[in-house]
Amino acid sequence: MMLMLTAYPFINLIWMAVSTITFEQASEVWTFTPVRNFQDLLSDEIFRIALWNTIVFSVVSVSVEIVLGLGLAILVSSITRFKGVVRTALIIPILMPPIAIGSMWSLMYGFDFGVINQMLGYIGIAPLNWLGSTSLALMSVIIVDVWHWTPFVFLILFASVEGLPRDVIEAARVDGAGNRAILFKIIIPLLKPAIFVALLFRSILAFKVFDEVFLLTSGGPGTSTEVVSLHLYKVFFVQNEMGYGALLSIAIICATVAFLWVGKCAGSALKEN
Repeated sequence: MMLMLTAYPFINLIWMAVSTITFEQASEVWTFTPVRNFQDLLSDEIFRIALWNTIVFSVVSVSVEIVLGLGLAILVSSITRFKGVVRTALIIPILMPPIAIGSMWSLMYGFDFGVINQMLGYIGIAPLNWLGSTSLALMSVIIVDVWHWTPFVFLILFASVEGLPRDVIEAARVDGAGNRAILFKIIIPLLKPAIFVALLFRSILAFKVFDEVFLLTSGGPGTSTEVVSLHLYKVFFVQNEMGYGALLSIAIICATVAFLWVGKCAGSALKEN
């Protein structure tokens, strides 16, 4: 079963990556063209732009989500009443279907009737073209991703905050430590493994982002929000370049494996410290 569902598709993907696939007389024609596919990869300007956009998207969105998720976890943990209600309310965004999120935020970002521009108008700021401006589109998608995935980080860190040794924190307070010292000297060091896990999972998911970009901007305007997953989709299903698309897939897989390896090394170093 594992060979059928894992090994065979991967081997088939590798074979596709060194071939050009065409359709003639209702059948597939595979031509061995590894050099051509690699040349296409090296000369693909859009892929380089998409890779840079993906890196910017991942770094900014994950950094903000970690900070917000940690802050919310500590804040909710300190609540004595209605903690369960607050926790449930905070995880609602990750329960929503992506198509609903895309539709909702598209309406909110609307230039003429969007609620965000209407709120800005009340304080004297002119309407902004959130999804149609090359300087604002990527930031707008990042905002949606932060809203969508911060609850995921919150859940991971909240469970760890709830398990912190309260006696250590209380002893620090008795010794005169302030909130800032307790946060940076006790809470965050104890939460390092949980923070690392949240950072690892969110970085992998952010690097493979597709639905939010596809539903909000489709990579536009121009290539300002083009990401690697969306570019791969267009190569495969719009341009019908299946061989080159397979090579792009392998390149993304290699990047993900390299990231996991770096993360594993960082995690080992973190445990040693």
